[in-house]
Amino acid sequence: MFYRPTEGHGLPHNPFNAIVSPRPIGWISSRSATGVENLAPYSFFNAVAYVPPQVMFASVGSKDSIRNIRETGEFCVNLVSAAQISVMNASSEALAFHEDEFTHSGALRAPCRDIACSRVEDAPAALECKMTQIAQLEGKDNYVVFGTVVAIHIRPDCVVDGRFDVVKARMLSRLGYRDYAEVTEVFELTRPND
Repeated sequence: MFYRPTEGHGLPHNPFNAIVSPRPIGWISSRSATGVENLAPYSFFNAVAYVPPQVMFASVGSKDSIRNIRETGEFCVNLVSAAQISVMNASSEALAFHEDEFTHSGALRAPCRDIACSRVEDAPAALECKMTQIAQLEGKDNYVVFGTVVAIHIRPDCVVDGRFDVVKARMLSRLGYRDYAEVTEVFELTRPND
């Protein structure tokens, strides 16, 4: 099969998200300038640099997360465990700006240390970030947010033999369509120059 996105794929569902997968889920928490908290999952999320550590997430539409981050310059990326899938899914519901997704979804709330918003207390890891830029991408309403990671929380049971253990964390990833996957096994591969 071959197709050009501008000409359509001819399938019942767009395959793009399924092709570019698995993707980690960035469960973004933020707080407005007036103190309203927000929590929303984004499947276009990833790390983009080591030193300093930097991450990005993309949004279709200028949602509450984007609004809050524009106002405060801060956000937290909470990674999602398979055990949290129902809570994460509930937090994706479109609510009015003044409604708190932590409360609505039942997500456990804990304070961040270096930024002024909450994090998901039982997330396998949480990355406190200072926004470096928000860019509008090609298309009607596409945005990408970049941030520098200034503090990291790791749930203690997810550190095994001095390493963050993604299997123990039961890391959840987003696939295409309505599909998700849990990391259940890993293997090591040595690169030629290692």
